[in-house]
Amino acid sequence: MLEHVPAWLGKLLKDVRAGHSQLAIVREDMGERLFPLSSPAFADGQRLPIRFTADGEGISPPLSWGPLPAGTMSLALLVEDPDAPAPHPLVHALVWNIPPDVSGLTEGAILPDGDGAADGSDVGRNSYLAEGWLPPDPPKGHGAHDYVFQLFALSKIPPLEANPGRSAFLEAIHGKILAAGFLIGTYSRDEPAASSTAGAGLRPAGA
Repeated sequence: MLEHVPAWLGKLLKDVRAGHSQLAIVREDMGERLFPLSSPAFADGQRLPIRFTADGEGISPPLSWGPLPAGTMSLALLVEDPDAPAPHPLVHALVWNIPPDVSGLTEGAILPDGDGAADGSDVGRNSYLAEGWLPPDPPKGHGAHDYVFQLFALSKIPPLEANPGRSAFLEAIHGKILAAGFLIGTYSRDEPAASSTAGAGLRPAGA
């Protein structure tokens, strides 16, 4: 959708960004412990391969994580773009109630699932009010965008209705976070690829 925004408008809005300070993982209630989160498809802070974006196949990237802290009963994933020219980060994926014995997601795994998957997990709503992976689609001329994958290890399964949005998700996981993992992929249009340096400042409060 945003590929149709003219480059002159993208450049005009280049300094209009939601901001990394609004990411879920930097909120004060997000806990202090970290665990590894990575992808076999791209390194932390590096450019996302085109097949995971709106310029390619638009499928979700593979993820791997662990070890998890003792007492983890559930996992929840939130992917946000804090560089979107909007008041709040754009949600690209939301998945909750991932079983604790799962150690990753395969390529293309974040798909619409109605009221939930067979394993009990559920894919919530992205910022376009649809289920599934919202492929990165930054405006031309707006510069590089960070896509921040935030995975939360929870002490309880959060009480959520099917297909939750960001606000309901954050409210439901409040007070249940044992630890978090994060991974940044970048993407831009019509500009040289650039590595993200934002990760150094993305730590749960107090970490």
